[in-house]
Amino acid sequence: MKKNYFIHPTAVVDEPVEIGEGTRIWHFSHVMSGATIGERCVIGQNVFIASGAVLGKNIKVQNNVSVFKGVVLEDDVFCGPSMVFTNVFNPRSFISRMKEIRQTRVKKGATIGANATIVCGNTVGQYALIGASSVVTKDVPDYALVYGNPGKVKGWVCQCAEEIKFRAGKSECKACGKRYQKDRTGVRLI
Repeated sequence: MKKNYFIHPTAVVDEPVEIGEGTRIWHFSHVMSGATIGERCVIGQNVFIASGAVLGKNIKVQNNVSVFKGVVLEDDVFCGPSMVFTNVFNPRSFISRMKEIRQTRVKKGATIGANATIVCGNTVGQYALIGASSVVTKDVPDYALVYGNPGKVKGWVCQCAEEIKFRAGKSECKACGKRYQKDRTGVRLI
């Protein structure tokens, strides 16, 4: 059967695994059996993808990232270099807690900056942008701009990642023209 994806000769891919068409897996990466990787993904150098991890379509995982069991990345997610996912909230080397894994979901179009940490059990909303070196300790709303330690909502971003400002609950992106509404339930495209 012809494989319609690229695996660098130094990468290790344990079968069985699902890898979508057009995906590229680069130097020294390891994909464990039971992982799911969608179409057109780019898996950078020295990336680890565990059994049970789920990556949607068009995901970009930059160098030195581990995507553990319990992590779900929806379509179009960007994971910056050396960012960190966790999957056990209170680990100890001498106590097995693999039955206590907390799911982490990163929704469609979200970006996680370099060296950021996403504590397990949280959801990063669609098109949210997590700043470099931030620590996410709670759920992130859709379109939120989050940075700091702990990460806090500091503003809002468009789908094109440009910051948007609201006046009377409405905003229009100066870069792409998309329009948004903000109320107590959150931000949404209109």
